[in-house]
Amino acid sequence: MTRRLIVEADGGSRGNPGPAGYGALVRDAETGRVLAERAASVGRATNNVAEYGGLVAGLQAVLDLDPTAEVEVRMDSKLVVEQMSGRWQIKHPDMRQLAMQAQKIARQLGQVRYTWVPRAQNGAADALANSAMDGKPVHRDPAAEAVVLEDDVQPTAEPAPVVTTVTHLLRHGQTEHTPERRFSGRNELPLSLTGRVEGEAAAVRAAGLGVEVVIASPLRRTRETAEIVAAALGLPVTFDPDLVELDFGDVEGLTFDEARAKHPLATRRFMTDISVAAPGGESITDVGTRVSRARRRILSDHAGKTVLIVSHVTPIKLFLAAGLGVGDEVVHRVFLEAASLCTVTWSSDGRSSVRLVNDTGHLR
Repeated sequence: MTRRLIVEADGGSRGNPGPAGYGALVRDAETGRVLAERAASVGRATNNVAEYGGLVAGLQAVLDLDPTAEVEVRMDSKLVVEQMSGRWQIKHPDMRQLAMQAQKIARQLGQVRYTWVPRAQNGAADALANSAMDGKPVHRDPAAEAVVLEDDVQPTAEPAPVVTTVTHLLRHGQTEHTPERRFSGRNELPLSLTGRVEGEAAAVRAAGLGVEVVIASPLRRTRETAEIVAAALGLPVTFDPDLVELDFGDVEGLTFDEARAKHPLATRRFMTDISVAAPGGESITDVGTRVSRARRRILSDHAGKTVLIVSHVTPIKLFLAAGLGVGDEVVHRVFLEAASLCTVTWSSDGRSSVRLVNDTGHLR
């Protein structure tokens, strides 16, 4: 009978990019017994590159154990699972090289299939990845390691309570760029008359959300929207520069057709590859680095509270991607209206939940 093995793999980066590491383990599918553990630092890299490192290490561990095994790879990276399953393209050069390495190993094994699992179900691999980032590399292949189930462990103390933080994500109201769908990044355009009306409608909606904290991008259109809402709530506004919109550089203020005519190759690459910057500006990956930093800061400083974040299209989409536990490529598959509202909840045990996307009911 063909042996069935499970690979659990993960990777992480403190900074994205920043100090990064991966973790992987191999289990016997029948008994759940851990047969191998691998973890190592990969230097300075992105989360996705580190996740691919975990995949390669896990597949290599299986190859070392039993090349004839039937393998299920479980990861909480939607990006890696979809790319290795052949449903998404691999455009980043570092990830493409690692994916080719993983594919080469997989071809030496029996059947290999890839399954996405929620982050909460990938805790063992995540712990190994964190050990690598802490400078404690692991390469253990025990002959037989018993699996300790949570039900078998009697806690010595009360578990820490789970704290849930609610983030309501409000896109700013309209400016003169909005109706014409122009690239609108670091400009200081004010809200239009319609935009101010939208801000007032958002304030009415926010009054019923139990908002305790208001944080906003300091650009004028978000600042004005936040001040309208905060005044109605009787709250101050804190401004966070990490929440500003993507810098569109040379295509700022242009429509997509105008940008494509002026910078055909650069615009096409920017619109199809999140690691490629707008000509003279930023990439989505660049924005993801600072939005991740802002998210961690907000969840730490305001744990357990209901926070209204007034920002822009790209940062809000990146919050949604993090809440869904998927790659930042999802930004190209989400549409957000001006003054629309999204909601993501974050639990201290690592779980997150997207509750609302692009809601504009308050504008009708």
